[in-house]
Amino acid sequence: MHLLDLLSPGRVVAPGPIPGKKRLLEKASGLLAEGNADLERAVFDSLVGRERLGSTGLGHGVAIPHGRSAKVATAIGCFLRLAEPVDFGSPDGMPVDLVFALVVPEHFSSQHLMLLSQLAEMFGDAGFRDQLRAASDAAILHALLADWQASHPEAG
Repeated sequence: MHLLDLLSPGRVVAPGPIPGKKRLLEKASGLLAEGNADLERAVFDSLVGRERLGSTGLGHGVAIPHGRSAKVATAIGCFLRLAEPVDFGSPDGMPVDLVFALVVPEHFSSQHLMLLSQLAEMFGDAGFRDQLRAASDAAILHALLADWQASHPEAG
């Protein structure tokens, strides 16, 4: 499974200011659920439950909130580039402005870990993070994510 399989262009956004981690997780849950209120609640609960175990902030302004839910049939993701960074409790203390949220079915285990590994590799590239931060709109963000995936086929 490739990261881009998880992302529709509509789930790659550059929203205005979001006032904190909880609101950010709510926004991500809404994007992942695509209008399904029951799914949105389940996704939010899953993301918050995982954050209670420890921050999913990676450092360098990046976070990968993720969780599992019996309400999803396949892995889904969304990407947000925040207008103003949010404190996410990252290990380096830097606030987060690049967020890839992921929810997978309950039974995903190796696939879940593989996706998280791909995300860590992607966001470990300082030049790529700079490109995402410089992108002027969501369409360019989606294109950058697609180009990264295409140039790293071994990551899939």
